[in-house]
Amino acid sequence: MDSELQIGLAALGMTAVVGIIAYNKWQERKHRRQAEQAFKSEHRDVLLEPQETSPQGERVEPWTTEFPSPDANPAPAAISHPAAHAPVGRVTPGLPPAIDPRIDCVIRIESIELLHAPRLWAAQSEQLEGISKPVRWFAFDDAENLWRPLTAHSAGSFHWFCAAMQLVDRHGPIGENDFMHFSGGVQRVAEQFLAVPTDLPTRAEALRNAADLDQFCAGVDVQIGVNIVSHNQPFAGTKIRALAEASGMTIGDDGAFHARDESGHTLFTLGNMEPALFAADEMRNLMTNGLTFVIDVPRVANGVVVFDHMMQQASHMADALQGHVVDDNRAPFGPDAALLIRSQIQQFQAQMADSEVPAGSPLALRLFSA
Repeated sequence: MDSELQIGLAALGMTAVVGIIAYNKWQERKHRRQAEQAFKSEHRDVLLEPQETSPQGERVEPWTTEFPSPDANPAPAAISHPAAHAPVGRVTPGLPPAIDPRIDCVIRIESIELLHAPRLWAAQSEQLEGISKPVRWFAFDDAENLWRPLTAHSAGSFHWFCAAMQLVDRHGPIGENDFMHFSGGVQRVAEQFLAVPTDLPTRAEALRNAADLDQFCAGVDVQIGVNIVSHNQPFAGTKIRALAEASGMTIGDDGAFHARDESGHTLFTLGNMEPALFAADEMRNLMTNGLTFVIDVPRVANGVVVFDHMMQQASHMADALQGHVVDDNRAPFGPDAALLIRSQIQQFQAQMADSEVPAGSPLALRLFSA
């Protein structure tokens, strides 16, 4: 009897608990519906809606809306993008035509606000001072849709700039210090003007490209010389100068006479076999027992033609000075030696052409510079 009573009371208690829970749930739903009706907004949630897409390939410019003033009626919050001041329709330009990623380490930077070229030039001069390889800067002219080289005398304001450090010259490839100096310096310049660097190269890739390029250059970096030596009497400087200038050669700052093409590029040089350099105001007193003609194979197009022209000049000058043409071992320079050299020039220049660095091209002139 007692057991039946206890069971009945327990069942009654469970029923009461379930009823209380159900009542609480009903109250919770009721209050939630009231709150939703009270705070319901008719405005769209732009963060949850799908965005309209632009036609393929067309850049979508960022948008912005203004925040209301404190006195204005409340309005829905809007997102303001940092790039809202970018000119509509501006696209990322390609690389300057004068730059080649095969031989240059390249970093472009974008400034949201127009940046004055003289300010950038002053900043980069400070940050990049001491790099062992040539560094060139360019600015993109939006109006003309072209890259302009930057110098200390450049003017104007631009959004896009490009810095390029040459990977290799005749002193060898860049090292890790050069890379870190260049990449870090350009990034600091960008930060100074709140600009954004793009396409940052990796250290490993830049150093590997420089080492491979230097290996190629070393394999084709050839200079060929022939000498004119006296029989008994040394050559007089006045006569050397007269013969050189009569053949169209001009004296250069390096102490040698240069034969040049129509563009002013050197075809071959005439120098002194002895330590003294040639200088226009000292030729009157100069005497020497030997002269040297040199052709720089990677820096001239049509190397065989240029070599033949040089040999004609050497033969003519040897006759006029009563000397004779010899190689570096002072052995007579005959037709067989000339034929062998022609073959070597063809081989080296064909190798350069196959690597798309033609001898005498602007690319070759940059790579094979001192």
